[in-house]
Amino acid sequence: MKYISILGSTGSIGTQTLNIVRNYSEEFQVVAIAANSNVELILKQVEEFSPKLVCMYREEAYEKVKEALAGTNITVTCGMDGLIACATIPEAQVVVTAFVGMIGIRPTIAGIKAGKDIALANKETLVTAGHIIMPLIKEYGVKLLPVDSEHSAIFQSLQGVPYDGDMSEGNSRVKRILLTASGGPFRGKKLEEMKHFTVNDALKHPNWSMGRKITIDSATMVNKGLEMMEARWLFGVEPEQITVLVHPQSILHSAVELIDGSVIGQMGVPSMELPIQYALFYPERKPMEGHTLDLFKVCDLHFEKPDPENFPAFGLAYDVMKAGGSLPTVYNAANEYAVAQFLDGQIGFTDIGDMIQRAVDSHTNIENPTLEEILEIEESTYRMFR
Repeated sequence: MKYISILGSTGSIGTQTLNIVRNYSEEFQVVAIAANSNVELILKQVEEFSPKLVCMYREEAYEKVKEALAGTNITVTCGMDGLIACATIPEAQVVVTAFVGMIGIRPTIAGIKAGKDIALANKETLVTAGHIIMPLIKEYGVKLLPVDSEHSAIFQSLQGVPYDGDMSEGNSRVKRILLTASGGPFRGKKLEEMKHFTVNDALKHPNWSMGRKITIDSATMVNKGLEMMEARWLFGVEPEQITVLVHPQSILHSAVELIDGSVIGQMGVPSMELPIQYALFYPERKPMEGHTLDLFKVCDLHFEKPDPENFPAFGLAYDVMKAGGSLPTVYNAANEYAVAQFLDGQIGFTDIGDMIQRAVDSHTNIENPTLEEILEIEESTYRMFR
């Protein structure tokens, strides 16, 4: 039996994680779950999975859940303290960090220090604080298992490559990382056309079912920019060793090119459940019904270069990754704020990239920011646009 805590249990990754728990109920026990504000769904999850600890990040949702669970032996918590409690609950062996945004950094750090393995779906943690997280992973001797489909694919591809040390320290046998991108719903479109696209247009992803924020990030290709920054920390490669391939079928989830010219990749149907399950069972593999890839039906795979001219926020991401320091925090925070404004109908689609560019241009980079500086930079970036 493996005991797990899920931060973000009502979101896309969280609900799919619970699908796997449901399918392998004899293998897992959920001891803690946390969500932002979805009271109705989390109460259903409590009824089915019987966790010991529940956190609702928003206070008004916390009050409702606390009232609904009054008289039970379930502890209900709130806010950042509640998230940290879920990440450090003694029974948990694995913490699934599925919250979207920089809210995930502090609970992830707390979980690592409490000796928990981390199934990481919160890319912002490494984007903004990779220089803090990776040394902690090594210091506390825990596993960091990527849940993003692309990073899981790279991780899986590297299992057959000998390593002298930790994977995050790099490997001289690896020539480059081949990071795939679907191209999103606006692949092939011009920037001028995108000025007129609506929220509904941007949410129509051709291959993946994801949360609203990540789906918008896919439409701007910011998501791929963030994934480049994450891959740099996970696999110990330099920016020039990361190549993005636009692959509209989303069958090859990513690959690794070795120094002898060999390319090792991971293919599968477009589903997040496979990388989630791999992280939960690593290094074992378990059957997964309904996820068979029929290569006869696929027929051919198409690859093309990304288009930084019409997706300028993606082009900017490479420069931000090379600069490092506190710039990735600014890039990420500006994007978070801009996407929220777009989803709320306050700005247009192409304004997202403009806002990120403005924030990056106005920032004086800090080479090795502390956690406190990272969180302050996040807040000061938000203040730019308020």
